[in-house]
Amino acid sequence: MYYPDKNEKMNIRFHEEVSIPVGKTILKGELIIPLAAKVIIIFSHGSGSSRFSKRNQQVAKYLNEKNFGTLLFDLLTEDEDKYYYNRFDIDLLTKRLAGATEWLEDLPVAKDCRIGFFGASTGAASALKAAALLPQIHAVVSRGGRPDLAMAELHNVEAPTLLIVGSLDYDVLQLNKEAFMQLECEKKLEVVEGATHLFEEPGKMEIVSELACNWFEKYLTPVSIEK
Repeated sequence: MYYPDKNEKMNIRFHEEVSIPVGKTILKGELIIPLAAKVIIIFSHGSGSSRFSKRNQQVAKYLNEKNFGTLLFDLLTEDEDKYYYNRFDIDLLTKRLAGATEWLEDLPVAKDCRIGFFGASTGAASALKAAALLPQIHAVVSRGGRPDLAMAELHNVEAPTLLIVGSLDYDVLQLNKEAFMQLECEKKLEVVEGATHLFEEPGKMEIVSELACNWFEKYLTPVSIEK
């Protein structure tokens, strides 16, 4: 869990652990909204991970520092996560992500904020499937993702989509290239040289964070019109 220091807290309008009702299920999460935030990024983690993913938290912290709000939440309950097949039930994960999005939109503190998705591993598939269903999602970023698990829906994705893959993540890189060809939206495939699937190499997650932030800034940040 990320805790801002005293100076950071002065620039945060909301930072709480939250309970998100999706159907009859309650999912746990952490919502941080900087004072100047106009955009909130919802994270969809990979299989076997959770809202406590160190890598996603690192990206979220970077985004918070750039005045983006972030919602990290568990797509599965603890009991559900005990069953391995649930981690690859993309339809279930998509419903959870869509439900969390609707919950966030109804939250007064998030009023008028645009929403984007950041998906990792299998979470990228649920992010893309949810984006295909939700026209209010205006940008998607995938880190080491499995967009191929949402192949049948990729042509319906209208949100600008960035696929980030490590150059040494050979199999996943090939799957991303195939998925990239199916996307008909504004899109880009960024290959991070010298990075493996988890981007564990020094400095690689910093590159991911910067690439993601630039994408969200380009497609989600409101354009100021000079008078």
